[in-house]
Amino acid sequence: MSLINVNHLTFHYEGSPDDIFEDVSFQIDTDWKLGFVARNGRGKTTFLKLLMAADLNKYNIKTYEYSGNISCEESFDYFPFKIKNTDKTFLENIEELYPEYELWKICRELSLLRVEEEILYRPFCTLSNGEQTKAMLAVLFSQENRFLLIDEPTNHLDIRGKENIREYLKKKKGFILVSHDRDFLDQCVDHILVINKTNIEVYKGNFSVWWEEKQRKDIWEKEENERLKKDIKRLEESARVKEEWADDIESRKIGKKAAMEVKKKGISTKGRRAYIGEKTRRMEKRRKNLENREAKAIEEKAGLLKNLETTEDLKLYPERHYKDTLVSLSDAAVYYEQPDGTRKELGAVNFDVKNGECVVLRGKNGCGKSSILKAVIQAAEERSGKENIESISLADTIFYTGSIMTASGLKISYVSQDTSHLKGSLTDYAEKYQLDLTLFLMLLRKLDFERKQFKKNLEDYSGGQKKKVLIARSLCERAHLYIWDESLNFIDVFSRMQIEELLIKYRPTMLLVEHDTTFAEKVCTKIIEIG
Repeated sequence: MSLINVNHLTFHYEGSPDDIFEDVSFQIDTDWKLGFVARNGRGKTTFLKLLMAADLNKYNIKTYEYSGNISCEESFDYFPFKIKNTDKTFLENIEELYPEYELWKICRELSLLRVEEEILYRPFCTLSNGEQTKAMLAVLFSQENRFLLIDEPTNHLDIRGKENIREYLKKKKGFILVSHDRDFLDQCVDHILVINKTNIEVYKGNFSVWWEEKQRKDIWEKEENERLKKDIKRLEESARVKEEWADDIESRKIGKKAAMEVKKKGISTKGRRAYIGEKTRRMEKRRKNLENREAKAIEEKAGLLKNLETTEDLKLYPERHYKDTLVSLSDAAVYYEQPDGTRKELGAVNFDVKNGECVVLRGKNGCGKSSILKAVIQAAEERSGKENIESISLADTIFYTGSIMTASGLKISYVSQDTSHLKGSLTDYAEKYQLDLTLFLMLLRKLDFERKQFKKNLEDYSGGQKKKVLIARSLCERAHLYIWDESLNFIDVFSRMQIEELLIKYRPTMLLVEHDTTFAEKVCTKIIEIG
């Protein structure tokens, strides 16, 4: 066991006026299993890179310049590590990256991950996403005296693959895990590391424990904030009254007003000025005490709600088709022409999508879920014409057997897995897809975009921010059917909950591929297992 100490860390990228981190300090144990939680764009990946930079700085290898101190006796390793030549076998790449590797240890870890050793001898480019993830984790956990920085390992993995990695990580320790999947975090971690708006904090427990504690703290701070607002108003009014009284008493020391009062009440003038002066002094002291209490209350109030994560309600305007059944698949099976001329056919599926339903497709990677979504879009395009789905662009023709029937005039809004096409400004993007720019930017603001981010080009956004651009565009579109393909990959947990509430409230007709179990079970009305 050793400690990672972060003291007064401040960092900003060159040319940026804003700090990513400012004077943050905390301590973590290298035996902990930490889940790393934060809003998109708040610096999760940046912080992991700073830990790696601190490790290299021990060997006088400068990568990032930052102020403050990061210290740890153990070294860091990062997932996913960069493969230099994807055409070489995975083992050849490992020999270059980790010359001192021990093959038996890697094989031991692969066995725990339920992966055959043969993947070591295949070109890296031929491995599926799940195989690449498992192979990399096996290498990293085979190293000794390493603290692992695991950055979103479950994106693009099917339910079975996520369960496999979840069970593997449950038996490990000594890592920071970046993930936005609530169920996955609950099963894998014993501490939560969270980047707030103003600091970084560490909590003992899994995601659910942290979330309950955060909600309790937010509720208490809101109530305390309201109480202090009332106290400040009351103290301010009391201080004003005391000040008026003091001024009035002081005015009685001399002058016609004081003489008339003396005569009226028959009060002796002997010692009158001293008496009034003492009374004024006491009243002034009370006023000062009230002002001090008010200042203290204002200071307490200023310390509240700084890390409150607010999520505004999103809106959606789905259109209802006059037909009850929008999509019907009967023995529909996607197939591909292979290089040798043979046909590879995936399993046939049968299901309907009716008005108001949210249908989720599940199955292992490579079973054809995304292709089925594209085949539905293609069938709708052939039936209704491109004018109803003009914002959708499918790169390849999808070949299938069986029957895919779609309602006439069906309007579809599509969110793809791929974000590589996002380039240029938000204004250009809105113009390209004929979006209401004001509505589009308002939705992005509600999805936690700061105004300064509107000035950036889309290619400079984080993975989660790019996904939010696609979702915001879909929410702008009036459609009968919303088809989302793994739309939540990279999106932070706060926004997932926000989108979850939206779909439950408006109940649009949807066809989804989604591997976030908690999200899928809350929004779906029907799950179709494929393969």
